[in-house]
Amino acid sequence: MPSEQTRLDADRERLHNWKRWGPYLSERQWATVREDYSADGEAWNSFPHDHARSRAYRWGEDGLLGFADRECRMCFALALWNGRDPILKERLFGLTGLEGNHGEDVKECYYYLDSTPTHSYAKALYKYPHAPFPYSELIQENGRRRDELVRREYELTETGVFDSNRYHDVFVEYAKGGPDDLCIRITLANRGPEPATLHLLPTLWFRNVWSWGWQEPPPKPGLWLESPGVVRATHAELGDYRFTFDTGAPVLFTENDTNHQRLWGQPNDSPYVKDAFHRHVIDGDPGAVNPANTGTKCAPHFRLDLAAGETRVVHLRLTRDGEPAPEAEAVFADRLREADEFYAQAGAEARQAYAGLLWSKQYYHYVVEYWLKGDPAGPPPPAERLKGRNCGWDHVFCNEVLSMPDKWEYPWFAAWDLAFHMVPMADIDPDFAKRQLGLLLREWYMHPNGELPAYEYDFDAVNPPVHAWAAWRVYKITGQRGNRDRAFLESVFQKLLLNFTWWVNRKDEKGNNLFQGGFLGLDNIGVFDRSKPIPGGGYIDQADGTAWMAFYCITMLSIALELAQENQVYEDLASKFFEHFVHIAEAINNFDDKGLWDEQDGFYYDELNMGDHSIPLRVRSLVGLLPIIAVTVLEEAQLRKLPAFSKRMQWFIDHHPELVQQSTLCPMCGNEKERLLAIPSQERLTRTLRYMLDEAEFLSPHGIRSMSAIHRDHPFVLHQNGSTYCVDYTPAEGTTHVFGGNSNWRGPVWFPINYLLIEALERYHHFYGDDFKVEYPTGSGAMHTLQEIADDLGRRHASLFLPDANGHRPCHGGDARYAEDPHWRDLVLFYEYFHGDTGRGCGASHQTGWTALVTRFLCQGSPTPIQAPS
Repeated sequence: MPSEQTRLDADRERLHNWKRWGPYLSERQWATVREDYSADGEAWNSFPHDHARSRAYRWGEDGLLGFADRECRMCFALALWNGRDPILKERLFGLTGLEGNHGEDVKECYYYLDSTPTHSYAKALYKYPHAPFPYSELIQENGRRRDELVRREYELTETGVFDSNRYHDVFVEYAKGGPDDLCIRITLANRGPEPATLHLLPTLWFRNVWSWGWQEPPPKPGLWLESPGVVRATHAELGDYRFTFDTGAPVLFTENDTNHQRLWGQPNDSPYVKDAFHRHVIDGDPGAVNPANTGTKCAPHFRLDLAAGETRVVHLRLTRDGEPAPEAEAVFADRLREADEFYAQAGAEARQAYAGLLWSKQYYHYVVEYWLKGDPAGPPPPAERLKGRNCGWDHVFCNEVLSMPDKWEYPWFAAWDLAFHMVPMADIDPDFAKRQLGLLLREWYMHPNGELPAYEYDFDAVNPPVHAWAAWRVYKITGQRGNRDRAFLESVFQKLLLNFTWWVNRKDEKGNNLFQGGFLGLDNIGVFDRSKPIPGGGYIDQADGTAWMAFYCITMLSIALELAQENQVYEDLASKFFEHFVHIAEAINNFDDKGLWDEQDGFYYDELNMGDHSIPLRVRSLVGLLPIIAVTVLEEAQLRKLPAFSKRMQWFIDHHPELVQQSTLCPMCGNEKERLLAIPSQERLTRTLRYMLDEAEFLSPHGIRSMSAIHRDHPFVLHQNGSTYCVDYTPAEGTTHVFGGNSNWRGPVWFPINYLLIEALERYHHFYGDDFKVEYPTGSGAMHTLQEIADDLGRRHASLFLPDANGHRPCHGGDARYAEDPHWRDLVLFYEYFHGDTGRGCGASHQTGWTALVTRFLCQGSPTPIQAPS
């Protein structure tokens, strides 16, 4: 058994706390909803980047490629200065949602290179320019582009600061000698052609929990210099630690307290405040740091004069008293060897994707009741807060490590993102995957009415209901048939019943099984902003909303049938979900003799319902492809073990033949061992796939586009209520401000929906078999099975991150340094979404949450690509 697996087992069984320390620091705590106490709820202005170095955080901490304990009580991260910057580099910089021409955007070059699931070994890289960091240039140039959305974002690599390799590579590695023994190795390399000075301040500090005025605050932790190269750290809950480093470095101390004088012109309680190291190193203020060598924040200060091409290594260590401390280099060698052993079956790209997924864990703290009411030491919150954002969620009490979409651009959990994250996570850390999925269903997250919190900007926003699917997939991934975690499955199923009921009661406007739902995570995909009321009234019967509910229903059916194998009580629930699915499928196909299917076009569309008439919104997008995913195969061998369910199912079929005429239920279809449940009939599936597999429509070199390219030259136009609405194909960043800002679902390739479509093709193939073939690509004349097509789509997705013969990876958009420079070419970024024509990465650059789904394709090998006939 690999050593890392042994550590995972010991942590799961609570024998050793191997996950106590990890990369749980946020990359951005400033400008989050949690830190916003304003009346208008404008988080970007309430806590700007300029405040971050001077203002203590209330709900968390951030830092540069740092580590922390799982409750972020004691934190470690890098701080750097190149001798030229106006600001000590303690955290990543980026543009706010109000400054970027496509919303918020981090403007740094950093990379998650490696991590084991217990973080027994982890490695990351930050590229730090020699030149002054171009803060103003980035803000100003992107500001000039703000009203020119057709232009791309202005990135750090375009400013010239990396020209002639005038930058430092700063690698940080962590290796655990034991659960509470953290070895730290920082490697600093001057890549430039001339000498350069680099100041390194590896910083250890405590999160501020003592300044908020509670009557019984926890004992204040402390740091003090015990001897040269040794700092003692004491914390009431964590215990006593030693922080050790090279004895030649002077050590700076201060308090992690707000500099009220700088921010608001008010006197400080102590002269030693959060921004002391910035003032000491950059401003040359010797009085900024505490000469008594005590505080709650400390850092040894290394000044490194590096010759051209020179590399230096700095070692540090954080060890709990009484913890054995084996020789550091041996620890690094052992942990790296064990990481290689653990990832032996993963290629370099998959390993980096897993690293990004694991580095995206973050301690997330948000107690809505306390946040709404404010802290005793702070000013009373404005009255508007009590009726504003998240006011109906005062039961929420978040105090855990959660999987984030992106720790800078989205440093808060998003319910449907997290569900997708856990599918690749299940391959490497099954226990964490199951615990995360269960956590969001607990009573301190789920609303009493059954709704799941979406994300902190608006817990009431409605995400697609994918939690059941994720739980079902994780259940099957993490155990062989007959040896799976039924307790996990049963636990989540019972809570998902509440959520399913909420959906049925809240999102079916007329009770006719045609569902709404709002934006449903697809941001700007619709004609209207679907998160707001329709201009002029009415509502939209959503093909995707209805498909999601059918998908939810069919997944709950699958779970109920699995649980019924050992507990007959679940047969009744299986019957309920079977019948509900059939009703939904009948509605989307046949309600009012047409449902949401357009017989002329052969596609599913949203329909604008104005009361006395309805208007099909003929936009060919993922909205019309999603009905494909609502499919499952029922095995006759399984059904024979469930006589009550089988009897009820047959009764339903006999008494409601009109509901199955569309082949929603395929009773045998010549297959003696299985039954198919699906929204589209074989004929409608074939017609829909003609669009999906057409290179002139949805099929791109790197997956399925979110909108058909046919709308590039033929935009959809709707004249309604004196206004004109237009939807066209936009393959990269969005060109309108319709919901989403920095997200665009009008053309790019997005991994989560693509993954579901590929899975669906595999299920159809499982039932229809090799005899059912469709043209792929459409118009090529080549006929292929659905499994062959699914395999090829997986290959197309994997190709985004694999180098071609010239070393270029499509995700990097033709940037030559990633193909030619030895210090860049092995670095891979896993973006939020990808250009629908070229594969260039767009949106958040470190969204190795759901984009980590690519590991499931990368680790399957590379099937031979399907070539269209010439």
